[in-house]
Parts: sequence; C-alpha cells; structure tokens
Amino acid sequence: MPFAAALSQHPLATHAVGEVTGEVLERLGPGPDLAVLFASADHVGAMEDIAGAVQSLLAPRALIGATAGSVVGGGREVEDQPALSLWAGHVGSATPLRLSAARQGDGVVIAGFPPADALPADAAALLVLADPFSFPVEVLLAGLRDQLGLELPVVGGLASAARGPGGNRLVLGSEVVADGAVAVVLGGVEVSTVVSQGCRPVGDPMTVTASDRHVIHELAGRPALDRVEELVQSLGPADLTLVQQGLHVGRVIDEHKIDFARGDFLIRNVLGADRQARAVAVGDEIDVGDTVQFQVRDADSADEDLRALMAGGGGDAALLFTCNGRGSHLFGAPDHDAGIVSDALGGAPVAGMSCAGELGPVGGRSFLHGFTASVVLFAEPGGSRAGAG
Repeated sequence: MPFAAALSQHPLATHAVGEVTGEVLERLGPGPDLAVLFASADHVGAMEDIAGAVQSLLAPRALIGATAGSVVGGGREVEDQPALSLWAGHVGSATPLRLSAARQGDGVVIAGFPPADALPADAAALLVLADPFSFPVEVLLAGLRDQLGLELPVVGGLASAARGPGGNRLVLGSEVVADGAVAVVLGGVEVSTVVSQGCRPVGDPMTVTASDRHVIHELAGRPALDRVEELVQSLGPADLTLVQQGLHVGRVIDEHKIDFARGDFLIRNVLGADRQARAVAVGDEIDVGDTVQFQVRDADSADEDLRALMAGGGGDAALLFTCNGRGSHLFGAPDHDAGIVSDALGGAPVAGMSCAGELGPVGGRSFLHGFTASVVLFAEPGGSRAGAG
C-alpha cells in the first residue's frame, strides 16, 4: 500500500518526531510524494526542529503541516494533549505552494497561486492548510472559481492551536511560518471527498421569493419569520429543543436537481430575526430563486450523517479535518469522527486535525464550513477501495 500514517503522544518533540518518522519509514520507505504533519499546541515552539527532521529523514517531495487543538492519528483524536501525527503517500504529483494575502485598495489579493495553465495536467484537488487570523480562505475559493475559472476541489482546514494572531504554525518543507497558508496541488491519484455537515432537515424545502444578501425576506411568498414560526409550531418536543439550541438553514447548491438529499445543501447558521420586518438573517448570501430548507443539529444527527456518508465512500487512506466544536464537546466521548473514518476504511492510514473551519466541496463547489467533518479519501490506482462494512 502506498500510504502510511503514525501517531505519537510523547511529550518531548524529539522523541515524538522520531517515533512517527521511524514508523512511516518502516511502512513506506523514504521519498514519498507527499507528507502531511499535524502537531498539537504543545509542540508549537519546536515546529522548526520537527519539520526539519521530517524533511531530512523522510525526504518527501512535498511536506506541509499545521498546528491544531486536537490531532488525529488512525482512529484516535488526541484532544488538548501533546500529539504529533504524520501521514505520507505516493500520490503521483504534489506541487507545494506558499500562499499569502495582502490588502489592495478595498479588497484582498491572494499571492502564490500559479496561473491555471501552469497547473499539472492531472491536477485532482488542492489541499490547503491555513491560518484563520491572516488568510481569508473564502477569497481564495472565490478567486479560483471566478477569476481562474477553476472548479478544482479544495480540501483541508484552518489551524486551531491558537486563539489569536501569530500563535499557529504552518509547515512547508523545512520552513515554518506563522501566517498565510500552505497548499499542495494533488495529481496522479484518485481523490474523493466526504463532507459531513451533521444536520438533518426539518420542514419542507422552500423557494426564496425576496432577499437582500444575508437577509431572507420571503419564503414561498410569505414573510420568512412567519415560515419559521409555522415550523416551530409543527415540531415535536425533541426537535423544538434543538431549534432553541440553534436553527440552521441549508441552501441547495445544484438547483437543477428535482429531489434534494444529504449532501445537496450548504449548511449555514440562522443569525437572527427582525420581528418588525418579519425577515431572517443567515450566515450566507441568499438569492431570489434559491431553494432552502431549515435544519437542526445534534450529536445523533452528526453521528448518523457521517456514518451514512462514509458507508457510501471508500479509499486506501484518508485525511480528516474535523471542527474543533465536535469531538468530546459534541459527542461526550473522544475519537468519534476518527473512529468512524478508520473503521469505514478497515484501518487504512488516517491522520488529520481539529480545525477552526473546514474546507470541502458540496454540490460540486468548494466552501469553508463550520461544525463539519471533511474527509479526503485517497485510492491507489487499481486498488481495493476499501469501504464500510
């Protein structure tokens, strides 16, 4: 198998990097096309030494990494404790990029991404690890789509080891930085994605008949807040409790579909309501003609959603980017998302991190998500593509 992953919980960085690098070398050998490194906040101060050692010993063609609040290795999610996770694989082509953002006039310009015609012919996905305080990922996503005309799937997540600017670390080869983003254009390998937003719908889909950017004024010809109140009155006690904890809205991405199912909605929060205007504000720009459906989220819904999606996917290795609001905070026990992914792949190499925002495609377009488990699945050409049992 051309993939390997290893996890160390040793509190000393020198021991931890020796353990994970040694295990990956034993299983895979030196010189993989891609290596991805995830480190807990405890290792922030040692990241230069860690990255240098991995680059020197493993000698990957491309190495990227990030620091996080929780680190994933196999079926484990190590939360708020020392941990180092290393994933590596022979993926064909892996083109590393250092991305930065700078203000230009009233906008933001992303530097470091090559022209579309300079990308590898077999480009399959863009893997991005970014600092949430200094890099506007949504500007990158819009630029790829609107300026370069690329529908390349963008996957990855935002570093989560710090609560303020300058506290995260990103790795690109032996270089370690505290801002911007690092990325790899992946080619020559079969890549698929699972984006589990952890919600389930309540009520019926409705067409937006009046809106102004983030504010929905009318749904199916009626004031939006009237529709919300009608929904609340129709719910049973359990769903009513979930609505009181937080109501969400799902926007259909592909309006050409007739029936909508799991994975067709981009989930965003309902931010508030204007009782006088009878309007509802949401965390997304909603256009007239969009189809939306209200959603609720809890541990059971998130569990069922991820299990169902992983049952329909498979691969020989995976990278997991899960929201830092999930884990034991949501499920009451650790290892939930990592355990499901690892079990679904029959124990294949898995690594990842908790994120301050997750990247992945929904309905054929890539978005920045919250409260999501985004899984990147890699398949060996002609391999078994192990699936859930």
